[in-house]
Amino acid sequence: MSPGAALTAGVLPGFALAAWRERALDLRDRLLGSAGFRRLALRLPLARRIARRETRALFDLCAGFVYSQVLAACVRLELFALLRAGPLAADALAARLDLPEETARRLLDAAVSLRLLARRGGDRYGLGPRGAVIAGEPGIAAMVRHHEALYRDLADPVALLRAGRGQAVAAYWPYAGAADPAALGEDSVAAYSALMAASQPMVAAEVLDAVRFDRFRCLLDVGGGEGAFLEAVAARCPALGLKLFDLPAVAARARARLAAAGLAVAVTGGDFRRDPLPEGADALSLVRVVHDHDDATVRALLAAARRALLPGGTLILAEPMSDTRGAEPIGDAYFGLYLLAMGRGRPRTAARLAEMLTEAGFVAPRLVRTPTPLLVRVLVARSPGSPGTSVNHA
Repeated sequence: MSPGAALTAGVLPGFALAAWRERALDLRDRLLGSAGFRRLALRLPLARRIARRETRALFDLCAGFVYSQVLAACVRLELFALLRAGPLAADALAARLDLPEETARRLLDAAVSLRLLARRGGDRYGLGPRGAVIAGEPGIAAMVRHHEALYRDLADPVALLRAGRGQAVAAYWPYAGAADPAALGEDSVAAYSALMAASQPMVAAEVLDAVRFDRFRCLLDVGGGEGAFLEAVAARCPALGLKLFDLPAVAARARARLAAAGLAVAVTGGDFRRDPLPEGADALSLVRVVHDHDDATVRALLAAARRALLPGGTLILAEPMSDTRGAEPIGDAYFGLYLLAMGRGRPRTAARLAEMLTEAGFVAPRLVRTPTPLLVRVLVARSPGSPGTSVNHA
């Protein structure tokens, strides 16, 4: 039987199928690397559409730094907030932005091409579909401003890869390199705590749409920062008991914020690497925490979470994951390099996280559906004997 017939019959051995696939990929690479083949492809209607699409994607990849800097300029100049009240003429915008009119127009036209802005009648500019989202989500602008640190570390990406750690991003997250994170003062944690609080509402909405928190009696949020996630939970489930655990300096900021919001939250300061987590909760959340740490720390954290939960408790793990279909670059390219610059942590697949939950003694970890998986995905797991909780199944 010929290889083609065997493949059709479904009996081609696995090793032979793998070898056939390798040869096919090698052929594809040789063809795409041939200028003559590319010229030929441009003469064929279907191939021409594919070639043009891939050429555009490759150019966007090469020019991505410029695009991100256009966004950064718009954010630093508070252009989206300025246009939220309505469109303005180019000359008026130039004066408000304190830019020469010629360079202001270059920025405005660049932003239009990226759908951050849109041209309106009478030489006016208004928000585009992407700019409108940024104007309505302060956390996005906060992340863009923060990326100035990442840009500095990525100015020489080869140096970053060889060093295995950045400088600017690592300094922004001082606990990442601190011998004793619990000894950090409030001034050291203020910047990153404020950033996480600003960006947390987007994530909180996704998690709250995936898991019914009204089934719980008490929630412990570990690594809960200033309490923005618990604020969102309390707004939907006002009868739910709330606890928060984070580093002492962060916990102090959380107490002040939550008290100002009129929320009764039991806040505990400590280092989960050495201090026990508060007990008595039947639900425990880890929101954008696990990917900041190496495997050994995550194993210890998950084991501590299982010990802290009441029998029958539920763990909710929420963060971006590296195998998210359609968003693979976010997990492996963005978070892969960001966490490298930070100096610790790694993006993980949902399957790897589920495996780690099982190793820690949790039962039946499962992925649940979130509205925007590229932003955050959610795994829930039960401690032994748990009746489970209500989720939207993936």
